[in-house]
Amino acid sequence: MTSTLPEQMKVIEITEPGGPEALSVGSRPVPQPKPEEVLIKVAATGVNGPDIVQRRGHYPPPKGASDLLGLEITGTIVAVGSDVNDWSVGDQVCALTNGGGYAEYCAVVALHCLPIPKGLNLVEAAGIPETFFTVWSNIFMGAGLKEGETFLVHGGSGGIGSTAIMLAKAFGAKVYATDSPAERCEACKGFGADRVIDYNTEDFVDVVRNEVKGANVILDIVGGDYIARNIKAAAPDGRIVQIAFNKGSKVEINLMPIMLKRLLFTGSTLRSRPDASKSEIAAQLREKVWPLIEAGKIKPAVHKTFPLEQAAEAHRLMESATHVGKIILEI
Repeated sequence: MTSTLPEQMKVIEITEPGGPEALSVGSRPVPQPKPEEVLIKVAATGVNGPDIVQRRGHYPPPKGASDLLGLEITGTIVAVGSDVNDWSVGDQVCALTNGGGYAEYCAVVALHCLPIPKGLNLVEAAGIPETFFTVWSNIFMGAGLKEGETFLVHGGSGGIGSTAIMLAKAFGAKVYATDSPAERCEACKGFGADRVIDYNTEDFVDVVRNEVKGANVILDIVGGDYIARNIKAAAPDGRIVQIAFNKGSKVEINLMPIMLKRLLFTGSTLRSRPDASKSEIAAQLREKVWPLIEAGKIKPAVHKTFPLEQAAEAHRLMESATHVGKIILEI
């Protein structure tokens, strides 16, 4: 730590589990980076679904992680741990965190940092880490989406959905997306979806089965009755990836089609992955995705920004499901 850094910082704390009103401005000591970490003066932090779930009291941070919200940040490195060789004070980065992003300073594992892609500002880049790490690890590293395959993503205009559409399209997949109402469906088309299904007027199961004989890879954040419907919508040898359960995780389904169609049904959370796994994801993103961003072929969509003190308003917007792309807090 250098003498120019303050001892205290402004943060957003959860007073008690509940609604957006549970978020309040507080003060905490500025963290000190561990040997493998860097300390970042935060410029912006993304608002994500797990933030909402944690605020409600259902997604506790991993052991040793900050209890503050905020899983992705951008900013300037102001201190480096003794084992860090790849970054220096003054470098601007975006980073995946285990928590702590809703604050003026955040300590992050150095290998979970990436340079700000050329052509993006700090606010735009703050919408990258959580969604890009999630989509890349689940759809490409896990499900092995290949060029020419059909990919179905639910909630296509949100942070995860828009990222999934752009990445799948950039790597040669045929992309189907579900959303509603019409303006959100139009947004999915803008992100590159080949076919957008308004779930209030069409059945995605019928659409993908009739038009392409099923989806090879499905990314779902909905859960509930979508779980059984995804199994119906999957092509033989299809892969279904569950990363959230907005409509619930306790369902009764017929598992026979999984066996008959040789389906792979899997799920994951990003936050609980080992540090080494996240470091590998970061390395792959830098090699394979950063060039596409810097070439202008992929650009994270920012719906709206709020000052840090208005985190509760940002959460209300997130819960309204009327946003297209990412919601960002500026510090």
